Amino acid sequence: MGPKVSEYGTWHSPITAEMVSSSELRLGLTFVYNNRFYWSERRPSDKGRTAIVGSEIDGKTFDVTPAGTDVRNAVHEYGGGSAIITDDILYYSNFADHRIYRLDLDAASGKAKGDPKAITKAGPYRYADFCYDKKRNRLIVVKEDHSEPGLEPLNFLDVLPAEGEHESEMLLAGSDFFSSPRISPDGRLLAWITWNHPNMPWDESKLWTGNLGGDGSLSNMQCVAGGNGESVTQPEWGPDGTLYFVSDKSGWWNLHASYSGLVEPLVEMNAEFCTPPWVFGMANYAVLPNNNIICSYTQNGRWYLAEFDNNTRQLAPIDLPYHDYSQLRAAGDYVIFLGGAPDRFPEIVALNVATKQTTVLKRSSDFNMDEGYLSKAIPIEFPTEKGLTAYAVFYPAKNKDFEAPADTMPPLIVHSHGGPTGACGTNLSLGMQYWTTRGFSVVDVNYGGSTGYGKAYRERLNDNWGIVDVDDCCNAAKFLAQSGKVDANKLAISGGSAGGYTTLCAIAFRKTFKAGASYYGVSDLEGLAKDTHKFESRYLDKLIGPYPAKKSLYEERSPALHADKISCPVIFFQGLEDKVVPPSQSECMVNAMKKKGLPVSYITFEGEQHGFRRAENIQKSLIGELTFYCRVFGINRDDLDNSLKIDHEDKLMALASN
Repeated sequence: MGPKVSEYGTWHSPITAEMVSSSELRLGLTFVYNNRFYWSERRPSDKGRTAIVGSEIDGKTFDVTPAGTDVRNAVHEYGGGSAIITDDILYYSNFADHRIYRLDLDAASGKAKGDPKAITKAGPYRYADFCYDKKRNRLIVVKEDHSEPGLEPLNFLDVLPAEGEHESEMLLAGSDFFSSPRISPDGRLLAWITWNHPNMPWDESKLWTGNLGGDGSLSNMQCVAGGNGESVTQPEWGPDGTLYFVSDKSGWWNLHASYSGLVEPLVEMNAEFCTPPWVFGMANYAVLPNNNIICSYTQNGRWYLAEFDNNTRQLAPIDLPYHDYSQLRAAGDYVIFLGGAPDRFPEIVALNVATKQTTVLKRSSDFNMDEGYLSKAIPIEFPTEKGLTAYAVFYPAKNKDFEAPADTMPPLIVHSHGGPTGACGTNLSLGMQYWTTRGFSVVDVNYGGSTGYGKAYRERLNDNWGIVDVDDCCNAAKFLAQSGKVDANKLAISGGSAGGYTTLCAIAFRKTFKAGASYYGVSDLEGLAKDTHKFESRYLDKLIGPYPAKKSLYEERSPALHADKISCPVIFFQGLEDKVVPPSQSECMVNAMKKKGLPVSYITFEGEQHGFRRAENIQKSLIGELTFYCRVFGINRDDLDNSLKIDHEDKLMALASN
């Protein structure tokens, strides 16, 4: 029998919301130590907790951290860099109390030996980006001090003994933000990065070095690179004492090296060798024992892997079946990385540097994706405002069991990524295939302001947030509709955080979409400027303009103040413990829509912060979004949430016909 004829959006899918919410692990922070491999593993089915997992080269894995442990931190609210393994010891931040714990490991097996012991005292402190000072048996960390309620927390570099429970001691302060403390192989130099308000680290930052004395004190501090609009990130020392880092001085984030203070670009390409430093512990390259570098870089929306030869100064591609590379770390004969592709779920991979052979240690999902259901990522370029070009990744509706009636086109979901300084990925995702196997097409938009296309493209959004991103999302939808790939009358837009703001702006200030889904999205810019965390408290200075000097612009671009212009129904999803975009942002918009008599739905989640971690909440939001679209577009399915409440639902039909 051939495929069944059924309208787009009604197709039965082998991918359930439960599978999406519980079967995909979030793989992250990687380590190589003592010929073993380690990584962090966030588990939605275990209340979203993150564990540290170990593996031998044969792929036999074991949990290192005790059950119930949640290895993460909330420095800058986004965290990252929550653990380090050295000298048969795992140091990690436990999210429950934000203290650093020491867990001894058995040298023979790599497994935990005994119980974890706290090495920091309890208090209103958070720790990230651990660096082990072997020469002095201590940790150097980024510390965030929240001991003054109502004031911005203080950030600085701290030191603490590697064993026993102690108060940490301040090593260096004076900048608004610190990251990436890294000690030279001989223990004599420390490198670190700083930046200050109103800059974000991708706007402008500085790389420093200083001498470490025998007593551990820091002296002779010098700025190696950065400042004057230059962004530097990811410093790492080579075994010969060379300091490597990534800088965008050329207009692209390229690899550089500092030789005794003399800075030299290693690679000069129209490519990005890193991602924006939203979190600590990012690693897009790894220095080998022979001083060569295994590095990743992105061009035109795809990542590549290569080896840079420090003698010949040549970059040699490494041909592997991945389109995405991150978390590169090296030790001995191996480099470990997190890789993915349009037909591969993200997986932890060990690369033998000499042979270039790979071993998959862990897959984020064991689901066997049948090619007949697989919608592969298709990079597209499309015209946008001012004669410019923008970029996106298109996923057409696909399901081998169904075909749509002739002369019909699928509904389209336009996805706007968060950040907004970020980019969409192309890795195989059950969350994306959930939609395409049901007969929806999806386009993931890398609007102006996204990373991966150079500094000029990234800066398109400066002063223009809520305009450039919205134009690009609307133009992506129009481009696909005019190309005959989607139904122009069934266009929806969805996004989280900054992507939620783009979503709300699109439905308030444009007439392109028939439905919107906002995940913890920004609706009131003035409210955000007054009530957000330190890391992003001046982010809007670049994206909108200084506040309150540009107060009128904040009001002009706040969807919550223009609810009368909204032309389509919206569903909101919000974590009630979100400190990045507080619940008041969603509530402001929901109340405004209710007051205007517009169809709106609001779903909240206890215990969730900025992004949902628990399987049951991910599942509920996914089914809720599907149900909402189906009610708006008049699509009948048997896997919807019939209990979903939509205020003023009686007006859906009238809005859909406009």
